Amino acid sequence: MAERAGHGVSAPAPPAPRPPEPVRPVDERVPLRRLVPLSAQHVLAMIAAPVSTTFLTGQALGLDAARTASLLSATLLLCGAGALLQSLGLWRIGARLPFVMLPGGAATALFLQIAGDHGPATATGSVLLAAALLFAVLPFYARVVRLFPPLVMGTTVLLIGIAMIRVAAQLITGPRGTPGYAAPSAVLLAAATIGCTVLLLVVLRGVWRQTAVLLGMGAGTLIAFTTGLGAFAPAGDGSPGALALPHLLPYGAPHFDVLAALPLLVFGLTTLAEVTGQTVLNSETVGRDSDPGRDVPRVARADALISVFGALFGTSLLVTSAENIGIGRLTAVRSRFVTAGAGVLLVLVGLLAPLSRLLAAIPAAIVGGSALVIYGIIAVMGVTMLGRALPGAAAGAPGESAYPTVAALALTAGLLPVVAPDLYQGFPGWARTVLGSGVVAGTLAAVLLHALLHRFAPARRPAS
Repeated sequence: MAERAGHGVSAPAPPAPRPPEPVRPVDERVPLRRLVPLSAQHVLAMIAAPVSTTFLTGQALGLDAARTASLLSATLLLCGAGALLQSLGLWRIGARLPFVMLPGGAATALFLQIAGDHGPATATGSVLLAAALLFAVLPFYARVVRLFPPLVMGTTVLLIGIAMIRVAAQLITGPRGTPGYAAPSAVLLAAATIGCTVLLLVVLRGVWRQTAVLLGMGAGTLIAFTTGLGAFAPAGDGSPGALALPHLLPYGAPHFDVLAALPLLVFGLTTLAEVTGQTVLNSETVGRDSDPGRDVPRVARADALISVFGALFGTSLLVTSAENIGIGRLTAVRSRFVTAGAGVLLVLVGLLAPLSRLLAAIPAAIVGGSALVIYGIIAVMGVTMLGRALPGAAAGAPGESAYPTVAALALTAGLLPVVAPDLYQGFPGWARTVLGSGVVAGTLAAVLLHALLHRFAPARRPAS
């Protein structure tokens, strides 16, 4: 055997090691010296949304400065946790794409609508129900998303914007019958805030332009302080330390009412269509093959999970943001670790108690002025979505020629509760809840009419 080993045929050479697969841009590790400024850029692009929606929530619910500061801390912490979860992923939660998360303006609007009609505890329960529904329908994702084509989504978003413009105006005027109701100084302060915001939108460029709403609020606060149009008095909360920890269940134990929760339940389902578009766009931006069947449920699970924690700490549904996708295209940096770094920065900012207290004391008229800009933009987004859905009608496409009628009837159903609030006063309570919410009534009308239209539309005839 030894001779055979020494003089026989030699053993075959081991195969050459395979070269390592190239790292995809989305998985590229970014050095710390570049990671921090790139991550800060993402934070600047999205921080206006959590700050402004928190102010709006605090003013609409009558929270004092201390509770508003706690809510802001919770919101920023959850935005950071959401960015980490979406970017890094955990099992089948999070798509491992460069996403950040924030409280959506439309979701916050519906949260405040429910809180105003049924109390903040019911609004908290509605968020939990909406998150649970989102988890439940994900196995049927392909079927559910068909119910919300651009025609339906455009109608829903437009109605949300219109309904919440009234809420923003009430922030400026204050409660009817109270001293100082609709004071000219408050209206002037809101107008000045809007003017500063518009000016900043015109003159700023790049990532700074995306902070125009936040900077406009700062300019409005400076005007209030220097002219006396409004009081700016930061308040303590009894905890002078530098660390801010949010309060669990700030509105008390959740109250569950399915009928009251309908606006958020419907909105939660419509977000699946939006998440689909954002996920496909993000995949294309970072150069990863798009697989909606795999990635969209992972994004939605992360949205639902963070929203559960959001409800427990007083926020509405939190959703993925498309704003950072544009930054990725602008900078050509596609790494998901950059948005993970943004998540870490958001967590750190959320823990800084002095900053939260300072921001929480901004006058209500300034918040209302900024809210008018935000909700006006939401309404225009709905108009834009409807504009994309209606061209087929002009071309006479089968099943699409009636789209203008569907949109008109759905908008009528949604606007009736706004222009005639007492229209359904004599109806049973459950009917008033459903029909009296413009968003629910309009969306349900759009879904049903669109489904009937495609059920009975004549088939396209082949060209002769």
